[in-house]
Amino acid sequence: MKSTDITREEMWAKQHLSAAHIDYAIWERDKQMLHRMSAISRSCTFVVDVYKLRYAFASTNFVDLLGYDSHKIATLERQGDYLESRFHPDDSAQLERLQVELGKFIYSLPIEERNDYCNIYSFRVLNARKQYVRVISRQQVLEQSRNGKAWLILGNMEIAPNQKESDQVECTVLNLKNGEMFTPALPSPAPISLTQRELEILQLIQRGLLSKEIAHKLCISIHTVNIHRQNLLHKLGVQNSIEAINAGLASGLLD
Repeated sequence: MKSTDITREEMWAKQHLSAAHIDYAIWERDKQMLHRMSAISRSCTFVVDVYKLRYAFASTNFVDLLGYDSHKIATLERQGDYLESRFHPDDSAQLERLQVELGKFIYSLPIEERNDYCNIYSFRVLNARKQYVRVISRQQVLEQSRNGKAWLILGNMEIAPNQKESDQVECTVLNLKNGEMFTPALPSPAPISLTQRELEILQLIQRGLLSKEIAHKLCISIHTVNIHRQNLLHKLGVQNSIEAINAGLASGLLD
């Protein structure tokens, strides 16, 4: 279900990074340094290129510590969201909402203060044994463009020492200049409001009825059923009936 009115990538794009202000020779030097550091450190290191809106690097420690596919880690720049596909789906939605809210906070600051923060998250990822384990992920600006905009984001991920059972993503923001910390709060999602007819159709979908069967049961046309189906999918922010049922259960609309 879509939980924000803007995506993380759209938030990054608001910086309007320009190729004229970015020197990829700097990144090549950084990459060599990160390879050397990953041979010493046991944490899983990754880098996100905000200009290209994609991952640029992941250390081999992802293979050793979490059992991830070595080829996909080595070619992460071409693998899209491989790392994020391992996030717990509930945590992934919370993470994006947090990152968007933190992005709004960061971009409200003077440009000279925007890169002074480290975001520390605690959430669940899937390991090679198909188990969800809690990790600590620290993210901060690695490199800026020539005009001071965040260009490369460095992340370090480690297995959390406390493997407590929780379905909540924890987040702490650390000011690297003065040591101040705060914990952002997620805004409450807007309540979902379905009409009585839309709710009735959603309940029948949950029972496994097809549009033709729903139309017969409710004494309405298939065309009317399909209009209601499209409306409730839109309101729930989902793409299909299975997602609609899951969203209905998660929001309490369905038992």
